[in-house]
Amino acid sequence: MRECPLPTLPLADLLARRHTPQPSRPSSRPSSAAPAALPAPAERFSIGWARHLDEVREAQRLRHQVFVDEMGARLSPLHGTPAGHDADLFDAYCEHLIVRCLDDTSPQAGEVIGTYRVLTPQAAQRVGGFYSETEFDLVRLRPARDRMAELGRSCVHANHRQGGVILSLWGALGNFLATNGLDSVIGCASISMRDGGHAAASLWERLSRTHLAPIEHQVRPRLALPVDELRRDLAVEPPALVKGYLRCGAKVLGAPAWDPDFNTADLPMWLQLRDLPEKYRRHFLGQ
Repeated sequence: MRECPLPTLPLADLLARRHTPQPSRPSSRPSSAAPAALPAPAERFSIGWARHLDEVREAQRLRHQVFVDEMGARLSPLHGTPAGHDADLFDAYCEHLIVRCLDDTSPQAGEVIGTYRVLTPQAAQRVGGFYSETEFDLVRLRPARDRMAELGRSCVHANHRQGGVILSLWGALGNFLATNGLDSVIGCASISMRDGGHAAASLWERLSRTHLAPIEHQVRPRLALPVDELRRDLAVEPPALVKGYLRCGAKVLGAPAWDPDFNTADLPMWLQLRDLPEKYRRHFLGQ
């Protein structure tokens, strides 16, 4: 077993959390890891950073299950990656946050049930840029890059999307950012294009009027979703990840890009920690 590269920045120690079970509503569709509206957590699990390749492989298996098996993504396998894993060239440079189920009564007992990956500014320099730069021209964010991390590949197992896992992922991410002097995050929030892109175009139309970043921070998609050729008048509920970013005070940096591999439209999201509402600042940063 090969160990992963040492973390670029020091990682905070995270302890296992115990929660009192609460009833939850079943979810009928996949949900990305996004901050919920601060409900009472309802699970028993541990959360920490992957230290070895086998732990990263567990996260990659979960990602494949969610993105490929559930959502129908068509991904080109990275050379040397086992079947049934979602991996790309950025993984070796990222820190991987994993949540493991500790409930002995759960079918997923002992398994990784949630994950997020973080690409730090220094790691982005080593790999040649952020993943987001494969979809967007980020030149206008150049002044922020030295203290900006990228979040990506977020997912939670279908049986554990009640809120506790999601909240803990974001809490650990907030701890990581604050501990290491990072003040903003960027990420691509995906919207399914199973309807041909009309929902994504309609959501962009709405968010461009309410949550668009100032012109000096806006970015351009490399392969733009043709929003002018699509319906933009649908009443669309934002996906969990988009909704979570918006709750935290994030801005949309520009029009969506089309990702044909995942069959999604991706919105570039940027969150500056100074814009976190007070309740999330207390919960995620302990301030």
